[in-house]
Formats: sequence, C-alpha cells, structure tokens
Amino acid sequence: MRLIAMEEAFAIPELQAGFPVPRTETAAHWIEDWAKRLADFTTFRLPDMDEHGIDVQVLSLTAPGIQGLTDARQAVADARLANDHLADVIAAHPDRFRGLAALPLQDPEAAVAELHRAVGTLGLSGALVNDHTGGTYLDDPRYAPVWAALEDLDVPLYLHPGAPPAEPWRVLAGRPELRGPLWSWGAETSGHALRIVFGGVFDRHPRATLILGHMGEFLPFQLARLDSRYAPQEKRPLTRKPSEYFGRNILITTSGVCAPAALAGAVLAIGADAILFAVDYPFEDTAEAVRFLEHAPISDADRAKISHGNAERVLHLPR
Repeated sequence: MRLIAMEEAFAIPELQAGFPVPRTETAAHWIEDWAKRLADFTTFRLPDMDEHGIDVQVLSLTAPGIQGLTDARQAVADARLANDHLADVIAAHPDRFRGLAALPLQDPEAAVAELHRAVGTLGLSGALVNDHTGGTYLDDPRYAPVWAALEDLDVPLYLHPGAPPAEPWRVLAGRPELRGPLWSWGAETSGHALRIVFGGVFDRHPRATLILGHMGEFLPFQLARLDSRYAPQEKRPLTRKPSEYFGRNILITTSGVCAPAALAGAVLAIGADAILFAVDYPFEDTAEAVRFLEHAPISDADRAKISHGNAERVLHLPR
C-alpha cells in the first residue's frame, strides 16, 4: 500500500528561536525528543519512514511558524527562508518529500507573491498556516487575494492549529491540560474553519480547497447539527447548506486520530474522496498511524484513496 503522509512537521532551529513557544503541558523529555527529530531529515526521519512504509512525507513548518510573528517584514523574510530551506530538502530527496509553503499573512500582498514563488518557482504543493495571524482570520476581506491565488494555482491551504492565543479563554482557566493539542487547538481551528464557511469564502472562491487535520477538528461529526441550527436563522447568506462545503471545498486528514470508528464515521459523513492519510510526525507514532489505516473498517478501494490517491490528486503528484 503506497502511503503519502500529509501533515509532517519540520523545524529550522534558527527560526524557531525567534518564535513564541506554544503553551502546553507537554513533559520536557517529549519536547527534547521532538526537537531533534523536527530539524532532521536523514538520521531519524527517513529511517522511520522506511521502517513503516511511508513513501512520501508532505513537510510543513512546525507551529507556530510564521503565524507566531508580529513584525510583517520579519514574517516575509522568515517565510522565504523557510520555503527555500524546504525546497532544498525536497531537491535532495525528490522521491520522498513534498512540501507546503509558509505564508506571511501579516502582509497579504507579500503572501500572494510568496505563494506564487513557492509553487511556481520552488515547486511546493500548497501552503499551510497555523490558525489566525495576529487575531485576524481567513474570512477577513484582506485575504481575498490569497484565496484567489490558491484558486489560480489550484493548490490547497492546510489550516493547522498552533498560533498564540488571540485572547484569553476562560474555559481553560485552571485547566491547563486542556490547552494545546489535547483540546483547545482543535476547538480554535474548527471555529476558524467555520468562520471561513459562514463568511462566504467558498461562495466567492468556489474552487478553493481547505484541508483540516486531526480528522477534521471535530467538524465532520457535527454537520447535521450545523445544518439544523442554520436553517431557522433569519439571515442565511450561504448558497449551500453548511454541510455541503465539506467534501467539496473542505477536506480532512487523519493526523493524530488513530480511531477506527472516527475514520468510518468520517467516510460516511464526507466521503472517502475527501480524506487523506497523515501521521503528524514527530508528534505522533508512525507505526500506530500505519497500523490503524491498514486495519480500519473501510473498503480496500477507500483505503487506497485515503492512503495515497487523494493526495496525488489534490497535490498533483505523480502516481
């Protein structure tokens, strides 16, 4: 079974030193192990891929990435550096790695230029952003040129968690274990995705593709609720029901959710054509992710789509 893993992180130590550190309750020994693996491509990463049958990792700059910066000029410079570094890694191992560009959304015009450069010149396959940028979300009109560029280039935008919190969230007060990847990042990112849907982005940019990790950040399992509570609203500006943007404009990956019931439910909710395999290396265990997909209660045809076929289609990869 060919395996293309869609959400696989890397770091550049000199850049990471200038980014704010995401606040989580992760033990120090885990952070130390991840740090050495994030910056590596040959000592740990490729052997891990070989051992578990991962043919291709689609690499992206780890959180908070460029979204952690407040200075627009620094964001533009750091995005270029990160994307150049990523392109060099891919050039050294063209059969094993692909990449998603970092975007300096602090300057939307520069972000459009960097997206065109990253895809058209460097050969990257799309872009990834880590939630909001300085408290501004992707339904904001200032990002319309970014969505238009994504349509023109026919590449996806992966919406990943990890930006510094835009504001205090009282539900987390006294419960620090809920902060970060355990719960709050998924809730924040799913809310961002719903802003994009209800903000009419996909009505204005119907060929745009958004990818959500972690089995869709809860959302595939809430589609009936979204539709039922949207229907009675006095103002309904969307051209489709909320659920109808999922599986068309919004795709998901399996990253970090090795749950057979969740995958089977996602297939029923949005269809196997809208689901892509991911590990979330190095934060998740590759062996567990591969074993999960191999034994998931889905058809072999759907397994082939999820393991590699959908990624090949969406990222325009050779088959």
